Amino acid sequence: MLLAHRESVTVDAPCEAVYAIVRDVTRTGEWSPTCRSCQWEDPSITGVGGRFTGHNVSPSREWTTTSTVVADDPGREFVWGVGLGYVRWGYLLTPRSDGGCELTHTWEFTEAGQQYFRERFGEEAPAQVAVRTASAHHDMPLTLQAIKGIAEREAGSSGRGADPADAVGDPLG
Repeated sequence: MLLAHRESVTVDAPCEAVYAIVRDVTRTGEWSPTCRSCQWEDPSITGVGGRFTGHNVSPSREWTTTSTVVADDPGREFVWGVGLGYVRWGYLLTPRSDGGCELTHTWEFTEAGQQYFRERFGEEAPAQVAVRTASAHHDMPLTLQAIKGIAEREAGSSGRGADPADAVGDPLG
């Protein structure tokens, strides 16, 4: 069964700037409703093959995951697999003609993950998969909106740097 979902948002910031944010997994706690923090296992290896640990919290449990970067294309894509490829998360970035970026958040509960859940949870596997699926669907738009806010603040109000006219200040005080 294919369990995949994607959500997109338009960000008023260049793809390179948005990519720099989402690729810095140590900042994940700034935007994720579930993942509170991430740390690279070896900060000198952050591209494809790099591994990081995520610390997650939901209303019903706390857990830690180990993820491996599976795609890292500057300004275009950053994707990682959780565990032994059980879930695949990612960000796809598409430049817009106005200098902004379309940011797409992707999620796939892979066949390997579904098999793992069948082995681990038995008859409860479908219910457990449904909980994880609902959580991903709920969290992804929240995550995107948070990243959008961060990227636009960091890029300046126009998304491509501060407007020189803003330096004059408000003539009304």
